[in-house]
Amino acid sequence: MSSNDKISSSDRLLLAAIDLVAERGYNGVTTQEIATAAGLSEKTLFRHFGSKQNLLESAFDRFHYTEEMKQLFSEKLVWELHADLLLISGMYHDIMNRNRKMIMISIKEDRNLPGFRTRTQKHPQQLMEILTNYFTVMSEKGKLLPTNPKLQAFTFLMLNFGIFMNNLEAEENFPGITLNEVVEESVSIFARALTP
Repeated sequence: MSSNDKISSSDRLLLAAIDLVAERGYNGVTTQEIATAAGLSEKTLFRHFGSKQNLLESAFDRFHYTEEMKQLFSEKLVWELHADLLLISGMYHDIMNRNRKMIMISIKEDRNLPGFRTRTQKHPQQLMEILTNYFTVMSEKGKLLPTNPKLQAFTFLMLNFGIFMNNLEAEENFPGITLNEVVEESVSIFARALTP
């Protein structure tokens, strides 16, 4: 059994769409080319997704970070600010780096696809809601200075997004500074500023 046989038809189509659209742009690839790259028929693509835009939007829903982050927040937090923020940042960067092609598509194709931005923004908005709840609980436990939890969640999310975006297209924009060092330093500063 080949590795392709272990992946569902839907996931094969989603992965093929991500690869081809990242390489050639949304308008530069046809549904037939996506289906062929996935080893399936165009009829199968339309049966699963109905359109190329639905296929691309489904790829974002399937492979983005919301579900993994929900699991991290429900199962792995230790309710210590520095340790939790390191864990959250580490997971965020792992997922974002794994999904680099999707992020580049969302930036490049935003204007070409009606409603696409709204669809792709739901993941950061959900993560911000999860982070807001986390900061609220930490404040209630007396482990966080009384602040605006929503503003802190937004700030922390944008801090990590900015770090990711810095290296999106060029890995070494700032040679000699590693991702781990930046994350550790940022989390340390953030945690020191908010710890009572």
